[in-house]
Amino acid sequence: MKKGSKAAAPATTGTASEARRSDARGNDSRRKYDPEETRRNILDVATQEFSAMGLTGARVDAIAERTNTTKRMLYYYFESKEGLYQAVLEKVYGDIRALEQDLHVSELDPIEGMRKLVEFTFDYHDRHRDFVRLITIENIHGAKFVEQLKTFKSSNASVIHSIEDLLARGVASGQFRNDVDAIDLHLMISSMCFHRIGNRHTFGTAFGRDPSHPRLRTRHRAMTVDAILRFLRNEAPAAS
Repeated sequence: MKKGSKAAAPATTGTASEARRSDARGNDSRRKYDPEETRRNILDVATQEFSAMGLTGARVDAIAERTNTTKRMLYYYFESKEGLYQAVLEKVYGDIRALEQDLHVSELDPIEGMRKLVEFTFDYHDRHRDFVRLITIENIHGAKFVEQLKTFKSSNASVIHSIEDLLARGVASGQFRNDVDAIDLHLMISSMCFHRIGNRHTFGTAFGRDPSHPRLRTRHRAMTVDAILRFLRNEAPAAS
């Protein structure tokens, strides 16, 4: 070797560098094509598309483009556009039911448990407007798609069981009246929380006030909780 000349780099350097790049590409590939992550991503984007455009107006091409996948991949996971729509409905109902169970209202005093459940329901409808729109859309279709979901009724029974437990304990403690049906009460809670979001456009046009406006949120939340608890209150005099 001539004086002053640089030694050649070890032959293994390039090989190691290429190996690292290959590993990185392999990791990126695994992340990109993770089946569960891909499915979740498709459902998230499809939720937005169906809630904005409805079942008829939603485009599978648009969903595929936004998820960097293909129509073929969407059909591989969900078989059809209607199958994807049903999966979205199953997911959004499953999400709210799972979060309701996380409240653990059975561990609370009946009044506090009911307050927490009503507040959660109000907040969920207020923050998840795609959920409200999807329910409206499915009602336009006469619930023909959710009724085909095998676990739909059983998965939604959890909220009724929670309300039944709160009512039974509230009656036993003398806090709640004893003539309230759990499904009727769920209807009442849902109606008050759903209306201000689902009907905000027609209501606002008719009366010049958007009921979903943020400045009204605190008042409407307190009003809803108060209305439910007043309705449940046991007005009978305590036994001597």
